[in-house]
Amino acid sequence: MTDDITRRRFIQTAAAGSVVLTGLSAGRAPKVFASEANKPALLGGTPAHQGGWPKWPQWNESWEPEIVEVLRSGRWCGYGGGGKVGDFETAYAQLLGAKRCVTTSSGTNALFTALHVMGVDAGDEVIVSPFTFIATYNTVLMHKALPVFADTDPATLTMAPASIESRITERTRAIVPVHIYGIPCDMDPINAIAKKHNLAVIEDACQAWLAEYMGRKCGTLGDMGCFSFQNSKHIPVGDGGAITGNSEELMDRCQAFHNVGRATGTFKGSGCFSRGTNCRMNQYQAAMLLPQIDKLVKETKRRQENGDYLTAGLKEIPGVEPVRLPENSRAVWHLYPFRYDAAQFNGLPREKFLAALRAEGIPASGGYHEQYYDGLLDEAINSRGFQRLFSAQRLKAYRDSFEELKGNKQVCETTVGVFNTLLLADRSDMDHILEAVRKIQSHSAALVA
Repeated sequence: MTDDITRRRFIQTAAAGSVVLTGLSAGRAPKVFASEANKPALLGGTPAHQGGWPKWPQWNESWEPEIVEVLRSGRWCGYGGGGKVGDFETAYAQLLGAKRCVTTSSGTNALFTALHVMGVDAGDEVIVSPFTFIATYNTVLMHKALPVFADTDPATLTMAPASIESRITERTRAIVPVHIYGIPCDMDPINAIAKKHNLAVIEDACQAWLAEYMGRKCGTLGDMGCFSFQNSKHIPVGDGGAITGNSEELMDRCQAFHNVGRATGTFKGSGCFSRGTNCRMNQYQAAMLLPQIDKLVKETKRRQENGDYLTAGLKEIPGVEPVRLPENSRAVWHLYPFRYDAAQFNGLPREKFLAALRAEGIPASGGYHEQYYDGLLDEAINSRGFQRLFSAQRLKAYRDSFEELKGNKQVCETTVGVFNTLLLADRSDMDHILEAVRKIQSHSAALVA
């Protein structure tokens, strides 16, 4: 298994790690000599964590009666709004402090809808973050537009505002900052650049439910925010998504587009219908999401508290650099990441560090890699459609620009992340994570040998 696995593959890794050594009585380690306890598990020592980890997703039988009621009603489709879908849209908008919410069948379709509503069309360009799940720029490609990458700030793992303006051309239509792992982007300078160049801002908040920037929730900081409720997410429903915003006109356009183009509210289109698709949420999905709102609030607080504790502890360990957040901001940690400096671990490669961490009972991943070299973008720009829309010179310059993403390359090569369910465990389990990293750091020379 490679270290550069996707977020969803990492969840499977975490789940597998959660069952390691569960046969030990009450999750307690047997008595060992101090020298053995301080030795990394890869060198024959006792793992720092010997119990399991919270599983995901979680089910509560108390949710079942309302879901069964919806199933028995025969009103399953979200067509026309109202019902449980309408109830959830109202509740989720209130939770974030947004004026409106429109639910969709996935986070990908939320992004696809928002891009259409903001006028992204064939031959346009959209500035996006390269350190993200593939759906962020796949949705741009679906509009036959070019996803142009701003660089990643290694200190924050998010879009570097200083790298944006050099990517703007006469074809640029929008900026899509990604609050990756639930870490807020530095939105003030991004919004200032967008305003200066008359560009739309669509927040990819698909991993950032309840994350805050300058006292406001992510998803309310641009023209629109997009969320995912996929199985791995903090508020899951298998597949589902939402768009939030404060403009009645824009939200009416979202409602129309995701509902096969039916005229809605202030948006009449060209009659009864306009261009649109069908990516509505179903009523029974909304019935699953509604009782999870309070759970989300409670668990977010726990993740943040444990995340703060880990950050304070990791800062004291040489070679480990926690993420820097914008001022007056709060992350929600879909993954809890930090950057790993092999030089301060006696040259221990990140892959070996990850193996040592897993051996300690701490599931860990290397996170995203440089996906723009995977062939997807080459396939797109070599296609008949893109070669009609863009000059050969522009497409070559675009492909060559991947080499400029030095910050993102560094982030992809040095980031380590642990899945969010670890942050739902007890405080003593956070000490196990810190103990594991300390053990590896102290014995890194032996691990290299």
